[in-house]
Amino acid sequence: MTNMYNKEEAGRSMVEMLGVLAIVGVLSIGGISGYSKAMAKYKVNKTLDQVSMLVTNIRTTYGNQSAYTGLTPSALISYELVDREMYHSSTSKLVNPYNGNVTVAAAGTGDVSFTVTYEGLPREACASIASSNWGDSAASGLVSMQINDSDEHTWTTSGTYALPIPFSTAGTECSGTGNANKIKWTYY
Repeated sequence: MTNMYNKEEAGRSMVEMLGVLAIVGVLSIGGISGYSKAMAKYKVNKTLDQVSMLVTNIRTTYGNQSAYTGLTPSALISYELVDREMYHSSTSKLVNPYNGNVTVAAAGTGDVSFTVTYEGLPREACASIASSNWGDSAASGLVSMQINDSDEHTWTTSGTYALPIPFSTAGTECSGTGNANKIKWTYY
């Protein structure tokens, strides 16, 4: 009986294995990059949804009141006006998708308006969120927006501090490094 297989051809060569590993590595890096971009987009969309839901719930709950007196994060939690994912039970605070603090408070003379502040935003997310469509006039209830410690953007101003905020302006004002940016919305 003769052996039909050559002993030198048994198994894979080292070059073939390195080629397979290189291909797997390139595909893995592409997958991780795609996943990171998808998560960044998810967090921006989640933030936009949270702010919109929060503002709607507050305005609906206080709709028959003449002021936002007593509007605090603890009141929002007890009245179940916030998304469960926002409530951090160990600290009894509200947090955003970036684990930054969320503060809500009555504002203005006689508490006729309220503010929502999101802290701990990365620069790219801050610019994307700030330049999103928050309405086309003051009829939306939005009075002003403030990025970090810049001047407030309003419907009545023109130029640099006007609403809506252009992406280029938001990108400039979202200048904090890491997750050091914040946005404050004022609604009536």
